[in-house]
Amino acid sequence: MLSRRTFLASAAAAPLATAAFKKKPIGLELYSVRGLLQKDLMGTVAQVAKLGYDCVEFYAPYMEWTPDYAKQVRKLLDDSGIKCLSTHTRNPVFTPEGLPKSIELNGILGSRYVVMSSAGKVAGLDGWKKIADQLNESAAKLKTAKMRAGYHNHQVEFKPIDGTRPMDVIAKNTSKDIMLQFDVGTCVEVGQDPVAWINQNPGRIGSMHCKDWGKAKGYHVLFGEGDVKWKEIFTAAEKTGGIEFYLVEQEGSDYPEMETAEKCLANIRKMRA
Repeated sequence: MLSRRTFLASAAAAPLATAAFKKKPIGLELYSVRGLLQKDLMGTVAQVAKLGYDCVEFYAPYMEWTPDYAKQVRKLLDDSGIKCLSTHTRNPVFTPEGLPKSIELNGILGSRYVVMSSAGKVAGLDGWKKIADQLNESAAKLKTAKMRAGYHNHQVEFKPIDGTRPMDVIAKNTSKDIMLQFDVGTCVEVGQDPVAWINQNPGRIGSMHCKDWGKAKGYHVLFGEGDVKWKEIFTAAEKTGGIEFYLVEQEGSDYPEMETAEKCLANIRKMRA
């Protein structure tokens, strides 16, 4: 039986544990505001920060930046009180020729993760094993720069080939240091179980694209208004998945981009309260 002192200590710690459970950074994958970003990157990022997002994820075009421009972006991030914890990077960057520039830019931005946003065209399960090898090789180089590699899924990775899902090939054949950035909506769209996937890969779901999906409107539903069972997913991600931060992603909606980002943030905060 618990002593009175132990009981009181446990009771006092409970609210702190609950608070820690809820306080994961909530960011925005900037593809969600791509139209605005293409017109005015600096102003758009500053506006996203004003909405109250904790972090952002820059997507593939950031690789066209010069180091000087990346430094300007970093200053904006610091001045706005928002962080870049990861970047979405196309497959060709994960090569001996492409990785050095990515490491340089991510280092300037303060990014922890360089995430392969898509494998491109892959032939068969052997092709997916080659992608896993590519990730492992890149991860070793990123580690020397105090960064980690990640892999982002779409629908194709959850569609079985000869009875095996490509995403299982990626998970099985990559180092556990490689984050499996989970795009939830695409998994749900093809009829797979997102909670089962998270529990199958403990400690590897470092970040998650909170992209909703619904049978009626596809990806045009706002976060929290589709068919995805978010509360169960959040519980699995934080108890088992090793989640470090969440990223809202919206492919489109009935509202302007910035208003969509604002509504999604309000919805996810309400759900996390």
